Amino acid sequence: MMPSPPASTGPLLRDIHLPPAPPWWPPAPGWWLLAVLALLAGVVLAWLWRRQRRLRQRRRQWLGELDRHAQRHARDGDDVVLAASLQQLLRRVARIHDGAATQQRGAAWQATLARVPVRPAMLARLAALESAMYRPRGTFDAQAALAAARVWLHTAARPHAWKRAASEPGHV
Repeated sequence: MMPSPPASTGPLLRDIHLPPAPPWWPPAPGWWLLAVLALLAGVVLAWLWRRQRRLRQRRRQWLGELDRHAQRHARDGDDVVLAASLQQLLRRVARIHDGAATQQRGAAWQATLARVPVRPAMLARLAALESAMYRPRGTFDAQAALAAARVWLHTAARPHAWKRAASEPGHV
């Protein structure tokens, strides 16, 4: 006969076991931070996309109006009406950045036009619209004025292209 094993006086030992799998919810703090950053990036991208879409739409609207004025001028040939229409369009666009643009005349209006960075020759053509509305026929280069207005409007549609006015705070 074999001797029986001694009676154990201690606890019953079990084999090594693994802890339970971590739960999927709630996520760790790093995942929360990543989710917040992704949400923030999505909001910023949506805002930028809408802003660009509005700017493109506004530019298309302005250039479409310019094309309608050019077509009407090609049909009628009235330089005075074209100069007045272009002047009115430029003032409406400038009013977005300078509320006083609709009231300005002479040097103040030229300074507002110059806030959009275009070549000086184009600025001179656009500034000449103010007096071209009152001149007799034959002294107005309609095609040059239309081209200058197209470039100015295309550039003016970008808000960051506008230079600060001398009277605005923060002007250097």
